[in-house]
Parts: sequence; structure tokens; C-alpha cells
Amino acid sequence: MFENIRLAVKGIWSHRMRSFLTMLGIIIGIASIISIVSTIRGTNEQIKENLIGAGNNNVDVKLSQGESEYYMDQGSPDGIMTVTEDIKKEIRNLKGVVSATFYNKRSWTEGITYKNTSLENGSIYGVDTEFLRTKGYVLQEGRGFVDQDYKNFSKIVLLDDVATQTLFPGETAIGKIIEIKGEPFTVVGTIRKSDAFEPVINSMEDYYMYNQNSNGMILIPQATWPIVYNFDEPCDVSVMAENTDIMSSIGKKVEDIMNTLVVASPTSDEGEGETRLSYRAADLLKTVKDLQKVSESTNKQLLWIASISLLVGGIGVMNIMLVSVTERTREIGLKKAIGARKKKILWQFLTEAAVLTSVGGILGVIVGIIMSQVIAKMSQTPVAISVPASILAVVFSMVIGIIFGLLPSIKAANLNPIDALRYE
Repeated sequence: MFENIRLAVKGIWSHRMRSFLTMLGIIIGIASIISIVSTIRGTNEQIKENLIGAGNNNVDVKLSQGESEYYMDQGSPDGIMTVTEDIKKEIRNLKGVVSATFYNKRSWTEGITYKNTSLENGSIYGVDTEFLRTKGYVLQEGRGFVDQDYKNFSKIVLLDDVATQTLFPGETAIGKIIEIKGEPFTVVGTIRKSDAFEPVINSMEDYYMYNQNSNGMILIPQATWPIVYNFDEPCDVSVMAENTDIMSSIGKKVEDIMNTLVVASPTSDEGEGETRLSYRAADLLKTVKDLQKVSESTNKQLLWIASISLLVGGIGVMNIMLVSVTERTREIGLKKAIGARKKKILWQFLTEAAVLTSVGGILGVIVGIIMSQVIAKMSQTPVAISVPASILAVVFSMVIGIIFGLLPSIKAANLNPIDALRYE
């Protein structure tokens, strides 16, 4: 085997230009496939990052009416039990859950004022101590909520950047007192989204998804929530998964647990039928996969087109191997005359064809990686080089050499030694 490889390399090197031109079809085909696969992977990662956000593995499970979120601004529904400590513990102990937060929410704020300034159309949350960590917020100034705040039913608030700028333009918010429905609350801190979560906004749907709090967000301790809103109000849950790949399964498990709280299956008339209330997980990962499928279906067509050049390259290999057999007819006859078997001759030429296409495959991978980087810079399209795809491309090029080198190898092995020695 090693002797055959050495002879193959020697033969390729002795006809460098001819060998390079023969490999050109293989090089172009492999390079095209590598660059397309890299673009597909890069685009898929970009789609995931755009929708989910880098480093953000949150799954929101909300009380919903049919396909739409149920807003507590409409009033607290009957037949939905409040979350118990056992439910919270069960969810937090799920395999793959890093943290979980349970919170109440009003989507439209009213009666939130500081002096003569009011916060309109913002959101207010009653949160637990895990909210900031799970939802990807960090303190910007001041302090967060501590256990003592919940025990003492402290009337304190945290504000995001928008709420701070709206209520306290040009002022320091910390220590100031705002009113929420006539109740005084002291601002103890300001928050902002973590730098790790920076989704890309490419459409109006993305804008609405990630800018629900563009008019400001206020957080108060969940224990204080009944002071301004309802007692025993159903709440939503958000969990952080270990990674994005298990978000869907985690969301389904949490959804099933939360739906044990739906005891009366309340419904409401919606024109043609009735819409049930239930907890539903916002499955962003499914949306990501649907978009990735659309992207991949288009790019797979390009892969088939690129594969045509591999076919052309294979035909070129067959042609040059047939020429090589013709040129070396006397050599083959001499080897057969001194006892070389058909199998040895066959393997010699098959090895030469495989080495020829393997070298072309390696060069194709290198050119493909360079092409991927050029495409990324010129079109601002993200790419992700796939090592398995690169290895597979080289192996595939070797297989092409074996397949298209088979006919010339069989021809060489079947030559009559006497006729071969007489060949001029």
C-alpha cells in the first residue's frame, strides 16, 4: 500500500501541470461545497442569535388565551390556582434548569408618577429574588432586592433605563420616592439588560418581541404586589436552560407542570368558538428551526449545483487515468511478465487515482475556507467552518477517485502482457 502511494505521489509530481489541471474540477467542487456549508452554518447561528440572543437561554411560560398571552389588565381569571412552593421547587429541580423566576405583571402602567411626571404605557412586575439573574438583567446603580425586603413588605422599586429617563430626566433616581396608585415607593436601584444579550432587530416582529418594555419597566418585590394589585393572582414563570438546544423540552415540561394549576378550565367566547385558558411556553427554538429549514432548503439547491463540478472532476480523473494507462502499457506488460498479478496492477492505479483526488480535496478545503472568509467580508454574511464537513469532503474526494479510477484500473489489470510488451 505504502509503495503504491509513493509511486502515485511520484507520478503526480512528475506531471505537475497535468495533475493540477486534472484536480481542478475536484478543487472547485470541494471549495464550493465547503464555502456553502460554512455559510449555511453561519446563517443558522445568526438566525438563532437574532431570535434567542447570545447567551440568553430563557423560556417564558405564560398564562394564555388560545394562541395569545392573557393580560392580567383584563382582570384576574377564575379557575387558575396560584403557584405553590412545591410547584416552584419542582420546576427549579428539573434537569437542565439553571434558574427560574415567578412574577406578576401589568403590561400597561397607570398611576405611576413622580411629582408632575407620569410613566405611561410601561410595564410593572412583581418579582422574586431570581428575576434579574434569570431574565438577564444587571444592576446599574444602587442595590437589588434582598430577602429582608420580602419579609418586611418593603415598598421599594427598581427602574430600567427608560423609566429612569422618563421619571427623572437629568436627575439621580436613587432615593427618590414615586407613587404607584397613590402608594409611595422608594427607588433603590436601576437596572439594564446584560451585555451578553444583544439580539439583532431585523423586522417589526423582532422589534415588538424585544421592545415590549421600550416605554419603561418597573420592578417591585412580589410580596408587595397585593398592596397595589390583586391578592392570590396567577403568575407567569421564566426559566433559564443550560443551553439553547434543550429550551423546547424544558419549556414543555414547565408548561405541563404549570397547567396543573388550571383547575376549572375557564373559557371565553371568541366569535366562532371558545378559547381555553392555559399556560403556554414561548418556543423560540422552534421558530429558529423553522427559519433555519427555510434557509437550508435554499442552500441545499446550491450544494447540488456545486456537486456537478465534482462529477465533472471525476470524469476528468477517469480521462487522465485512461491516458496514464495508455502511456504505461509497456510498463504494465513488463510487470505482468515478471509475475505481477492483476490485483496488484489494479490497486496501483486505484491508489494513484485516490491520491490524485485526495490532494485535490485537501486543496479544495483550503480554497473553500479562504472563499468563506472572502464571502463573509464582502457580503457581511456570517460563516462557520465545519471541521467534520472538511474531513468528509476529503474522504468524499478520495471515494470519487476510487469510483472514477476503477475503469482505467480494470483496463490496466486486464491487459495481455504480450500485447502490452509489443505496444509502441
